[in-house]
Amino acid sequence: MKKLIAILALAALPVLAAEDGPALFKAKCAGCHGATGAGDTSVGKSLKVVPLGSAEVQKMSDADITKVIQTGKGKMPAVGKAFTPDQLKALVAVIRSFKK
Repeated sequence: MKKLIAILALAALPVLAAEDGPALFKAKCAGCHGATGAGDTSVGKSLKVVPLGSAEVQKMSDADITKVIQTGKGKMPAVGKAFTPDQLKALVAVIRSFKK
């Protein structure tokens, strides 16, 4: 029985990581990008952050968005080493949710 519970718990980890996407975005990204991804924070405005729901961002592939998170772009620093692959996927899903 204990093994079954352990297996189920391990199997649920990717799901839990995906569910943490909004919380992760709020904690690590919203300071510049804003709660809605619009870049409407004081920092976002001063850096002229492109809204994450814009066609410019949404036309990017998931791999391209992941690369920007990992390596940075323009004034955005490289922050990808701070995230696991599952967290990166969860962040991309949050960014996709901002599509207009």
